Amino acid sequence: MQSRMNNPVIVIPDAMKVLHELSSAVEKCGVPKSTLGLVELRASQINACGVCVDMHARQMRQAGETDERLFAVAAWYDAPYFSDAERAALALTEAVTRLSDRADAVPDEIWNEATRHYNERALAGLLLAIATINFWNRLNVSTRQIAGEWVKSAEAREWVEKNQALAR
Repeated sequence: MQSRMNNPVIVIPDAMKVLHELSSAVEKCGVPKSTLGLVELRASQINACGVCVDMHARQMRQAGETDERLFAVAAWYDAPYFSDAERAALALTEAVTRLSDRADAVPDEIWNEATRHYNERALAGLLLAIATINFWNRLNVSTRQIAGEWVKSAEAREWVEKNQALAR
């Protein structure tokens, strides 16, 4: 396997900086990091982004996520491992990721359930997280980035070191 080109955010480093700043802002919105991870993993599954499915599953596992939950994300609606708030976030993720799949892209039922669990700031963070992961998915899929290659990057090593230090 070979990618078509370097990831565009590698070609244009200022874009990478902006995306990291956006992700940092989202992490401060009040949505649990584990929920944001579920959102990233589910959107990446829907979009068939091997890079992000691989990366987010690894990161979540490193952060202590259980195998049961990781294995069941694709079928979250039939699995007992998720809270009502996580289910609301996953339903919103699916609706926002699949905007063209139905006439009412994000039905009131899904929106209202999300607002039952998340205040405006957290909901804004969820929406930004969903939009951001869909952005990454589109870059990786269109340029055929190779799953697992990110593990070899300096950024991945930094992430692992940072999270190991936090776990101590």
